[in-house]
Order: sequence, then C-alpha cells, then structure tokens
Amino acid sequence: MTSGKPLLSPSDPSSAPSPHHNNNSSLGICSLGCLPQNASTSADLDESPRTNLRDLKEEVEEGNQPLEDASGVKNSRLQSSSLVSGNGTAEQQSFSSKNPSRERKRLVSWGGTADHPFVQATFEISSDSSRVASSGAASTRMTSQRQLDESRSSSRGQDKLNKSQRLLQKSMQLENDLLHASNARLIHVNDPQKTNDQFEFTGNEIRTSKYTIITFLPKNIFIQFHRVAYLYFLAIAALNQLPPLAVFGRTVSLFPLLFVLSVTAIKDGYEDWRRHRSDRNENNREALVLQLGKFQLKRWKNIRVGEVVKILTDETIPCDMVLLGTSDPSGIAYIQTMNLDGESNLKTRYARQETTSLVSEVETLSGVIRCEQPNRNIYEFTANMELNRHKFPLSQSNIILRGCQLKNTEWAIGVAVYAGQETKAMLNSAASPSKRSRLETYMNRETLWLSVFLFVMCLVVASGMCVWLKQHEKQLDTLPYYRKIYSEKGTHPGKRYRYYGIPMETFISFLSSIIVFQIMIPISLYITMELVRLGQSYFMIGDRHMYDDNSNSRFQCRSLNINEDLGQIRYIFSDKTGTLTENKMEFKRASVWGKNYGRALSAAGASLYRDFAEPTAAPSSRNKLRLNSKIPTDTELMELLHIELAGEERIAAHEFFMTLAACNTVIPILTHSSSSCALLDEVHDTVGTIDYQGESPDEQALVAAASAYGYTLCERTSGHIVIDVNGEKLRLDVLGLHEFDSVRKRMSVVIRFPSGAVKVLVKGADTTMFSILRKDHKSHHDIQSATLNHLNEYSSEGLRTLVVAARDLTGEELEEWQFMYEDASTSLTDRSAKLRQTASLIECNLTLLGASAIEDRLQEGVPEAIESLRQAGMKVWVLTGDKQETAISIGMSCKLLTSDMQRIIINGTSENECKRLLFDAKVKFGVNSASCCNQISTCHRDAENGYHEVPASMKSSNAPDACAEEEGVSGGPLALIIDGNSLVYILEKDLETELFDLATSCRVVICCRVAPLQKAGIVDLIKSRTDDMTLAIGDGANDVSMIQMADVGVGICGQEGRQAVMASDFAMGQFRFLKRLLLVHGHWNYQRVGYLVLYNFYRNAVFVFMLFWYILYAAFSSTSALTDWSSVFYSLIYTSIPTLVVGILDKDLSHRTLLKYPKLYSAGYRQESYNMKLFWITMLDTVWQSLVLFYVPLFIYDQSDIDVWSLGSLWTIAVVILVNMHLAMDVQQWLIFTHMAIWGSIVITYGCLMVLDLIPAFPNYNTIFQLAKSPTYWLSILLIIVLALLPRFIVKVINQSFRRSDIQIAREAEILKKNRSYIMSKPDHDTS
Repeated sequence: MTSGKPLLSPSDPSSAPSPHHNNNSSLGICSLGCLPQNASTSADLDESPRTNLRDLKEEVEEGNQPLEDASGVKNSRLQSSSLVSGNGTAEQQSFSSKNPSRERKRLVSWGGTADHPFVQATFEISSDSSRVASSGAASTRMTSQRQLDESRSSSRGQDKLNKSQRLLQKSMQLENDLLHASNARLIHVNDPQKTNDQFEFTGNEIRTSKYTIITFLPKNIFIQFHRVAYLYFLAIAALNQLPPLAVFGRTVSLFPLLFVLSVTAIKDGYEDWRRHRSDRNENNREALVLQLGKFQLKRWKNIRVGEVVKILTDETIPCDMVLLGTSDPSGIAYIQTMNLDGESNLKTRYARQETTSLVSEVETLSGVIRCEQPNRNIYEFTANMELNRHKFPLSQSNIILRGCQLKNTEWAIGVAVYAGQETKAMLNSAASPSKRSRLETYMNRETLWLSVFLFVMCLVVASGMCVWLKQHEKQLDTLPYYRKIYSEKGTHPGKRYRYYGIPMETFISFLSSIIVFQIMIPISLYITMELVRLGQSYFMIGDRHMYDDNSNSRFQCRSLNINEDLGQIRYIFSDKTGTLTENKMEFKRASVWGKNYGRALSAAGASLYRDFAEPTAAPSSRNKLRLNSKIPTDTELMELLHIELAGEERIAAHEFFMTLAACNTVIPILTHSSSSCALLDEVHDTVGTIDYQGESPDEQALVAAASAYGYTLCERTSGHIVIDVNGEKLRLDVLGLHEFDSVRKRMSVVIRFPSGAVKVLVKGADTTMFSILRKDHKSHHDIQSATLNHLNEYSSEGLRTLVVAARDLTGEELEEWQFMYEDASTSLTDRSAKLRQTASLIECNLTLLGASAIEDRLQEGVPEAIESLRQAGMKVWVLTGDKQETAISIGMSCKLLTSDMQRIIINGTSENECKRLLFDAKVKFGVNSASCCNQISTCHRDAENGYHEVPASMKSSNAPDACAEEEGVSGGPLALIIDGNSLVYILEKDLETELFDLATSCRVVICCRVAPLQKAGIVDLIKSRTDDMTLAIGDGANDVSMIQMADVGVGICGQEGRQAVMASDFAMGQFRFLKRLLLVHGHWNYQRVGYLVLYNFYRNAVFVFMLFWYILYAAFSSTSALTDWSSVFYSLIYTSIPTLVVGILDKDLSHRTLLKYPKLYSAGYRQESYNMKLFWITMLDTVWQSLVLFYVPLFIYDQSDIDVWSLGSLWTIAVVILVNMHLAMDVQQWLIFTHMAIWGSIVITYGCLMVLDLIPAFPNYNTIFQLAKSPTYWLSILLIIVLALLPRFIVKVINQSFRRSDIQIAREAEILKKNRSYIMSKPDHDTS
C-alpha cells in the first residue's frame, strides 16, 4: 500500500514548503492532526500570540528540565529543527528548547497518529535551496516581528497574556487530572511483572461456560427453579413425602419433576460442554510474545497485560492491544472486525509515530499507558501514553481488539492493555435482552384460573371429607381406614391407625387433594412449548425462500420464546436506508457553484478520463488507475474540470471534488499493479485497478465519483493523503479531522496543500450546513438559494444529499484551533464534547461549493411486500434520518404513499406551533380522541370475545381494520409526515396523546430527520397506549434502540454492520422476507402454539376432572383408581409426542394461499386461535368429556364384580384414546409423522400398561389382560369416544356450515383445488 520513501523527494522543488512558512515549524501540524517539527502553518500566521505564549511558557515552566530523547541528547532534534526551519533567533530557539510540554501537546492527531519529533529523515521534505530561501525570509519576518512587538500597548499585551495563561493552565490541569486520575488504568509497556504486581489485572484466559464439575448441579438447579411452576411442583413432591399425605409413592411423586429437571440439565450440560471445548481451543492458541529479548510462542491464556505481542498477517488478535508499530513504515494496520461486529470492510488502525520508530528496538522499549477502565464500547478508547518523558494521546484508532484479524499487513506489534474477560469482545458477548411472548402472558392468566379450579376442587373434597366424617363419627371405630385399632388377627395386630381428629383430617384431605390434582397446572407445557418453538425455528431457518444470495445469509432465530408473536403484529416500524433500500450508493447528481449537473450522464465520458493518460501529462501519469466500478459522468461538468481557466466556477468545482476525495476515512486498495502510488518520481507503464474500502457506503460512493471525474484518492497514510488530479499526484498533509457525529451531522478535515495554504473542507447535512455558511456577499446568497432549490429537487427524486463547503484558515485561527484540539484530544473525560466544541471554531463562515446527490435504490420486492403487509391489516411506519422530501419520494416508490392520500405535514419549530398544527389537523380531518379510544376499546373487546368471522367492512377494504377508518372527511386515506424537530417538542411535552390520536387515524406515518432515541420513543408511543403488537426492523446501530423497544425486533444483515442483528430477535438478509416471515411462519406459529396451549389445558384438565369425580364417588377419600405410574406417565409419555408433532408440523393453510390472501393474517391479531372465550368453551367441553369418561364405565360395570384397579386400567386407556382422538379431529394436515405420533402413542400406552400389569407387586396385576378378553371392554371405549366427542363434532359442523371463517373458506378452496387437479390428472394417469 504505502512506501517508506517520501512522496516529495528533497530534490523536487515543488516539494519545498513556502519560505514564508518555515519559521513557524514549531507550530506546524503533522500527519493526521499532529504538529510536527518539520511542518508549517498558513501563510498569514500572526506572530503576536506566539510571542506572548512564548513569554508565558518561560514564566510558567521555568525550571522544567529539557526534554531528552532516547539517547540522552537534550532537545537536539528540536534545536536542529528550529535552525533548519529558518535560522531563527536565539530567543526562538530557547523557546523551542524550554517548552517541551507545548511541543508534546502539539503531537496530536486524528486517529491518534503523529509524526515522531526525533526522526526527521522519513518526513523531511525541504531541499537545500528552500532552506536558504526560508532563512532569508525568516530573518526579514523576525525584524518585522520585533518592531510589531514594540508598538503594541502594554494593556493589550497583558490581556492576551492573561488569556493565554488561562488556556495554558486549563491544558496543564487536564494533563494533571489525567496523570493522577484515581480510576486510570496504568500499564507499564514491556514490563508485565510490574504491571500485574501493582494492579492484579485479569489474565487472558476466557471462559464462556456457566458451570464447572463442582458447581454444575447446584447452580443449574438454582437457575431452573427461577420458574415458579417448578417451585410449585417441588412443594407438591415435598408434601407427598409426609406420611399422612403420601397419596402416591414417595419415589413416584418425584419422578415428573426429576424428569423435567434432568432433561433440562442434560441439555444445559451438553451446551456447556461445547462451551468448555471451545474455550479450551481458544485459550490454547499461540501467539508471538516478547520474552527474554525475542519473540517466542506463548499460549493465549498465559498472555498478561503489559506484554508486547507480535501478530502476523491473517492471524487473530489474542487480546486488546495498543499498536506500537507495523510492517508499514507509517504505522498503518488493516484489520477485519467481522468476528466483533460482523462488518467485512477493512478498517485502518494506526501506530503512533513516536513508537513506530522504536519498534526495531522493541526489547528496550518502555513507557506507561494510562487508559480508561474496561468497558463495552468498541467504538471508543481514551488513553494517554508516556514514552521517554513524552506524553501523547491514544484513541480508538490506535487499538486493535481481540477477535479481529490482521489483513494486508505483514506484521503488527502491540502492547496488551485489556486481557481475557476484560476485553471489549468479551464484555460485549452478553445476549440481547429476552422478551416474553404475548400469548405466554395470556397463558399465565389462564393458569391462574386453573389454580382457582384446583383450589375449589380441593376445597370441595376437604369439605366433603369433613361432612362425611361428621356423619360417620360414631362409626369410625368400625370403618376401614378409620378403626382406631387393627383387628387382632390382622397383619399388624393391635397397631393403631393414625387418626388426627376431624379438623386435622379435613386439612390433610385438602393437602392430599392438591397432590392428586397437581397436573391441573401442566408442568409439561413449559418444556413442550420450548421444544415446539425449537422445531418451528428449525424450519424457519431452513426456509430456502428466506435465504439471501447476495449477502450469503440465511434467516436467523436469535430468540426462541416469541415465535408466535410473529403472527399477531399490527404495527411495523421500519428504517429506510439499508432496510427498504439497498444501501449501495451510486453518485447521480451534483450542484456546483449554483449550477445543476447530472441530468444527462454519460458512461463513455467517464471512461475517457479514467485512465488519466493525457498526452500533456507528466511522465508519472503513465501509472494508470482504473476503477473497478463504472460510474456515469456529466460531460459538461467534466469539461469544466479540464479547461484551463481560473474563474470562480472552475475553482469551486476543483475544490468540490477535492473535498469529496479528501474529506473521508476511505482506504484505497490497489490491485493487479506493480507500481506504488507513493513514489512520484518512478515511472511505470502497468495498469492497476483501484477499489475503496470504507465503513460508510456514502463515503465510498462519493470517493468513487471523485475518481470518475479525475480526482483519485490513491493513498492514505497516517499523516497525509495522495490524490491523483488528472494525472498529477498531489500530496496533502492531513492536519486534523473531525469525524461525523449525530450532533453536528457533518465532517471536516484540515488540509495543508503543497502551496502552504491551509483549508478546512466540510461536508454534511443541509440542516446543519446552511447555518454555518458565510452570508457577507450577495453572490453567495444567490448560490445558496440555487443550491437549496437543487437539494429540494434531488430529495423529491429520492436521492440522498450532502452539502459541501470549505474555507481558508488564517494563522491565528489555525493556532487557536490546534491548541484546543490538543487539549480535547488528550482529555480522558468528555473528549467527544470537547472535540465538537473545537470543531465549531473552524466550521463557520464557510464558502458553499455545492451539493452531492447519490441514489440508494429500493431493495427487490419492497413495494410488493409493503402492499401485502398493509392488506394483512398491518400499519407500516417509516422512521428515517433522511430529509422529508427524500422520505416522501421513497414512500411513493415503495407504494407506501399513494396519490389519493391526503398528507398531513407537521413541521413545527416550537411547542405552541406543534400543538397548533396537531389541533388543526385533527379538526380538519375529523379526528376525535374520544371516538378513537372507543374504537380501540371496541376492537379489543371483539378480540376478547373471539370473533371468528371477518366483518364485511374488513373484507372490502385494502387495510382490514374495522376499528380505524383511516380516512378524512373527504373520504381519502390519511398520511402523516412529521420531522424530528417537531418530535422533540411532542415526545418531551404533553402532546403525545394528540400525536397518538392523529397518527393512529392515518394509514401511513413517515417520521423523517429522527434520532435513534426518537425512533424508540415513537415505538413506545404505540406500545404503551395500545395492546397491539409492534415490530421494528432496521439494519444499523441507530436502529438498535427501536429494535429493543418493540415487541419483536428484526435485524437486516446489511451494509452497516451487524449491530442491529446482534440486538434483534430475528435476522434476515432482505426486507421482502418480512412478508413471508409474518404472513406464513407467523401465522403458522401462532395457530400452532395457540392450539397447543389450549390442548394442554384440556388434556390435563380432563384427567384431573376424572379423578375428581372418582374421589366424590369414593367418600372424598383422596384415593385413586389409577396406579401411581399411570398418573405420572400420562403427561410425560402417553400424550406428549402427538402434542409436539402437531405443534411443529401442522399447517392449516399452505404457504401459497397465505401469501396470495394476506387478509388471512388478521386471524392472529384478532386472537382467533387463543382467547378467553375459547378457554371457557374448552373447559366446558372438558367437564363434559370427563363426566362421560367416568360414568360410562361405571354404569356399564355397575353390576359386575371387577375391582377398582380394573376400572382404573379402563379409565387410563380410555382417557389416552379420547385425548388423541380429540387431537385427531383438529389436525389440519395429516403427515406420516402425525399418524405415527397419534396412533403410536395409543400403542405405546397399551404396551406400558401391559408391562405394568405384569409386575406382581403392583395392585393392578393382570387386570388389562382379563378386561381385554371381554367385548364389553372395547364397546365401553367406543361408547366413551363417541359420546365425549359428539358435542364437539356437532359444534364444528355448525361452524363450518353456517359460521365459516376466512381460514375455513380458504381451506375449503384449497381442498377443492386439490381435488379438481386430481380429477383432471386422473384420466392421463389411467391412459398411461
């Protein structure tokens, strides 16, 4: 990539700085924002502030020891630099030598990189001739300076002195605070013993596992018992261990709980074993560590903080390290952070030049790093490093994090600052916050009702026991079980029964009943739901229709407990850029100096200039660079850039594209070329291709566009960039860069040109740029007006816009900015805020150059997906940070907005104005708060009542929402467009209700210019005021808060990294997949889980009610006719498998039907599959079936001589057959697995009963073999099934004949279509 040789050779006169600047070398800025000894400042630098500061420094720092370099020579480099720069006076040389702190503070850079003050050979670009010239010019300036100093008044000088003194004291105080900060983390470079002995930092061994062999059992059990249901069953099992309450066998009563705990423990243990294996492999990897003066292999787990580590290309970083040097002479390292944040683009990290020069003698390197405590923020790092009594700042660009890979760099050397569990990667390994399913919340409500049933049944049994004992109190001595003494001839002659009196016996009966009826609360339901959700996730992940070929990504289920919520969504909140659009930018239009370009683009025009091989060009232009991508260019603009004119328009166009090429963080990648763009004095005839890597697709598009117009960024180093301007390579020193942030919404870079001029180049959003433009000339005002019109035109076409501006910096402005920039860069507290304040010094009075417009095309299938979602009854809201016009244009493109919609635009600049606009809109379009609330309550009331039919009004509407008209007084649908500035006043004031009323009355809502927290606020506005389910979908870090706020969060694997994916519940590659995810899988999951919960309630309740009727018939004795094992196996073995299979595989409709008729999705948010009405109907049906189940065998065998255990065997097999036949009646799609599960479970039940009946120790020994011989047994089972299911069958026939729902109609249509296809294909089959 880069070369160690200077781009401008000493023999090249063009490389020499202007003589006018050489005297100010001590104030120069090196590299990316640094102040090197050999650099120069702007031409009109005022000498007076420097003189006053010099005097002040002599007073404040009097007695300070001179700075010594590594060899002990005091300030030799500083002195030689002053002499070389201009043969200044002794006083100036003294200033340079007596003020090392000031010199050190100048060594500040964007990205934390600076040229080393002791190594001049690499960066010296002055020639001998230029030194002579600069010497004469410097002498002349020094004479003028002395005369100017003498003419100043003492009062003015004192004021400036006081001002400078305050600034200096503030800077020194910041340094002192950093030096003595109590929370600073001190790392002694290359001295791990001292580092760890003093602070006891953690080692580099990581552990992602939860358990050890010793802690597994207690810790796992403790975690599992966080579920209240488990505590309930533990209490039941404990009660059964008491002798008076031992209804079941003591061992048998523990089996259900132990089974569930064991299954979960085995699953957790297997997962943790895999984590242990992964940790062991990770910890035993090896890296080169400096030991005994040379690099030796050392296991990762043994690396300690303070050790120097060497990483080779393509190797993974073992710990968080501050870069000390790389194979690149400029200290650049390229890393890939895919393992950390999922981004595949290469990123640059820099070693400080102070350390780069010492890497060759790294074994003797020593210093102290003071950094912040370990934290999770992977995008910030605040630290300082003191090396050889020289202190300089470190930033995020100087650190490489664990898990990243070194790319395109032979080697990199760094010092470990965070290790093991304290690395940022490990601190960020926590999973996203878990969410709870809405249906599970309702299930807990019904579980509470089941608890009430349980309590009432136990109370009835206990009361009956009390009454029965009272009636038979005088007969207790003779009745079995209550005789006080056994008969003398019994097995236990003379043994007394345990009789505790009527009150205590009543209480014991109540507790015993709880034990008998314990499965009324279905413990198996929890594990069944987990397994069903796991199976559903497997099929969602494997759905080939949701696989994205472009990004090679498949669907991801990151949360397994809200699958069914996908079928109940009412509101979708979507980001625009990268979610609805591709986030692959293409340069389309440009406004330069008030003139619009790009209406007629020509791809041929671009190729004409892309090779940069002009006949009149310099010999070095034979280095031909060709862009990988083809970018159309505007012929008129291209001609303007290549004509030899010096007019304002030509200069503005030149600076416009210079800004596009320079104001960015893009890295040029040269391929298929043997030439090095760093060497201007070498000639190559080879043709190379150039590509750009950057964190922002916008920046890549702008840099590529600049290259297409002849301004090719071909090199970026730590201190300069090289731009090929139509064949002439231009080396620009980057003095500082203020990166883009969400507060300023702009980016600026300070550049020194070869001529010595210093400019600030700025690009940013129009909302913040126009307020900082100069307004002192009418022509500028006209240009701004024209540019603003062009911006509106671009936005109306859906293009993304940026405003470009620049201005020259004077010497005073440069010095003041650089002084504050140094202080802000060295601060460990509020560094970002201080840098923003520093940026405001130079980001003002800018000259407008123009504006750019890039196209972000819609993703494939977005309009169709949005239309289907709207037909399904979902409201799609777009929340974007783009301009209002851009958002509206995209809304029209994706069919979110239509021409017949009435638009309500809220653009308020104050609270009163926003209030007035909201009120006027509500009055104009007839939005009534009270009616709106009534409609919402009616909607929820209908859902609770469980309406199965779709009302006629819904069937005839595109958006099936009977509760909201979404139309204005004129009958057209409403669309609300609101900007972020208005939301500031609305969301933070008492206007949320007004916005809610208006927004919910609109079919479409578009929020533009919104901040990330405002996105979350909009989601919360709906989520907190309605019971409707919300879904948020986005692709960037600015969407994380919205995704986590919504009930369901979906991340897009896009161009902006994986922050949104890591915070989401589900992730996919394209927005269009959301249609299939909701309409197909969401519908299936909701239907399955809703039925699963109701069926589990029914299955357990019918068994419990059967036992209840028996206890009432057996004198409230809490005895059971069923064996203990049959009661235990009922939920775990006999009936569990069919539930799982149906819950995972059953489908009421095919995916083609669900996609063809999106309105079928409305059954989910109307809660047709699970509601309170269905629950009570199920309970009534359960009571009827349990009565039939109990009394039919009782009446049939009333006069027989079979014992109670024989009846128990009959009841056991009958209830299993009954619940499986009940399930079979509701199965929508019969598969081979369904047949195997349902009929196989009946066979398994018979097999288990026969095995149990073969055990002589059991009371039911041989019962089923005797019963099965009698036809009465089989007729009894048949009669039970028919009578129990007859009411349910009749109701289903009535519903499907007279009250058919949309789903039933669609299902019948599917069946008819299949039969018609079968009939039509049958003759052909027969003929063949």
